[in-house]
Amino acid sequence: MELLVVDDSKVMREMIVACLRGQAGLQFTHAASGLEAIERLSLRPFDLLLLDLNMPDIGGIEVLEFVRGHERLKDLPIIVITTRGDEDSRARALAAGATRFMTKPFSPEGLLAEVRALLALDRSGDPA
Repeated sequence: MELLVVDDSKVMREMIVACLRGQAGLQFTHAASGLEAIERLSLRPFDLLLLDLNMPDIGGIEVLEFVRGHERLKDLPIIVITTRGDEDSRARALAAGATRFMTKPFSPEGLLAEVRALLALDRSGDPA
């Protein structure tokens, strides 16, 4: 299963991948901006999108709106992972189409549990 990890911080992208790397069957593609994420999403399918809200070019809300506005992408599960922990940001992200909302810093175990649930993986990494 292919995951697209979108965050303008290389360290954060690497941290997210490190939390999930032990889960069998997952492969990762990185994007450092909202524009790069839209380009990658336009070119090939992904099984899950992990998305930051705060990016320098196209923000996470706009990426969410792009994804939900395209027939091929509209059912893609999306976990927003952001420093914005306020209720307004959470409500905006969920209204724009986020499947789950997590704040930084996040628990590695919590992230892995969300990914497993959204991809319907059991603990071995096989589809349940």
